[in-house]
Amino acid sequence: MAAVVNQYKFVGTDDDTSNSELNPFGSGNPLATETYVIKSILLTSAGTPSPIVTNNSITAIKSAALTANVTKELLTQPLIVEGGTTLTIKAGSTDSFDFAISYLNIKKEVTS
Repeated sequence: MAAVVNQYKFVGTDDDTSNSELNPFGSGNPLATETYVIKSILLTSAGTPSPIVTNNSITAIKSAALTANVTKELLTQPLIVEGGTTLTIKAGSTDSFDFAISYLNIKKEVTS
């Protein structure tokens, strides 16, 4: 039987101006054998973006326009991202912004 190891992780993007949906965890993540518990999403804006966070095609956070040169915590409670689904973050404008995500990766034991 393999040991299950949960990992605290951090990921982010610096100076994005694309106004496209960004998957901070990369394509195909979390894996079907993982669940992410997001504790914090920090967003720092150089302009006035209106961030949108989508979890599994459902809008989870839609923020009002941010003030320029301010960092804002977007979460008030943990956000769960189940394996095999996608989390995306979009600025809502071409204003430059950075985001940082702190999360726990819960790896499910796979038996064969």
